[in-house]
Amino acid sequence: METNSLNLFIEINNLEFVFVVVESNDNNYSKIIFKQKIPIQGIKEEKIFDYDSILNTFKEKINSLEKKLNFFFKDVVLIIDNFDCSLISFSGFKNLNGSQLMKENITYILNSLKLKINEVENKKTILHIFNTRFILDNKEMINLPIGLFGNSYCHELSFFLINNNDYQNLKKILSECNLKIKKIISKNFIEGASLIKSNSNLNNLFKIEISEEVSKLIFIENSSLKFTQEFKFGSNLIIHDISKITGLKIDIIKDILSNSDFSKNKLEDLVEENFFKNNNYRKIRKKLISEIARARIEELSEIILLKNINMKYFLEKKPTIFLNLKDILIDQKFINSFKLSFSKNDNFDLRIIENNVLDSFYNNANEIVQFGWKKEAVPITLEKKSILARLFSFIFD
Repeated sequence: METNSLNLFIEINNLEFVFVVVESNDNNYSKIIFKQKIPIQGIKEEKIFDYDSILNTFKEKINSLEKKLNFFFKDVVLIIDNFDCSLISFSGFKNLNGSQLMKENITYILNSLKLKINEVENKKTILHIFNTRFILDNKEMINLPIGLFGNSYCHELSFFLINNNDYQNLKKILSECNLKIKKIISKNFIEGASLIKSNSNLNNLFKIEISEEVSKLIFIENSSLKFTQEFKFGSNLIIHDISKITGLKIDIIKDILSNSDFSKNKLEDLVEENFFKNNNYRKIRKKLISEIARARIEELSEIILLKNINMKYFLEKKPTIFLNLKDILIDQKFINSFKLSFSKNDNFDLRIIENNVLDSFYNNANEIVQFGWKKEAVPITLEKKSILARLFSFIFD
């Protein structure tokens, strides 16, 4: 008999808190039955600065939500995109000397690397561990090569970390709301996993998101979150450049882009006089505005990806690049310039993500919480057997 359950998610991003309830059952069915966005408060520059403000907001929203649904939540899944998190990769090795690679070898490597991370990053808490690469006798394997014979084995893991203070603050806030944190998930991880799920032939990819004020880059390698980087600039730079060079105010520029035709056969036309309103009319060709935008977009593509020193190794793999433009106005007018710049004139496979494509985001998050992700590793602690259990093992094994 199927039993449906309600799962509470709270997303914390740069702009808002998002409260989501997903209804699901054991047969992989899930449906969003509630979603509400609230402007963010109490968090600034990736740090909690007003604990009480966040606590009061959470309490009020959760109480009203429980009354609305006539359901009391015991735990919550946090999806975070607004804290100073970090990713670090470590590799562990095992000399096999011609013997078989066993599950115990993998467990030992995983727990050893986890211990090493805890020593090196003792002010941080591990949120995710990903199996990134498996190399047996210098040959990269697609899956864990358990049971195969070899001379040497290398296992690479990627660790996603959050500062201990941030983790403890979040834990305490939810505890005061009578909620236990079931899991804290990186939004970058869910976004990457969603793209992998909808493009099953891909294991390596970039996802680039450009909003008005910030831009974000993530790299997925072998279906694992490998690298993230955030930039404190966005598509507003394009508008500001046009304003600076043409001498027109920001609101006039936006009005021109919204209501004037910038198709190829119209670029030689002058900007219509009616856009200047009470300002002195100036003869400005649409081509100039288009060229200013194209130059800035090319620069953005180089800073974010193509000449980013952190990307040099990853770009050698020539992964597919997914680009998501959150600024609808810029998307509508200059999408072709973005395509040419980020694909480096078709040297890279560039795919544009429509803003509604990620609608399945929370359903995918719910599925990962319920059933796990194929490349996410969980450290295994070997159980100590009782005296009686050891006696039975000695007799019967």
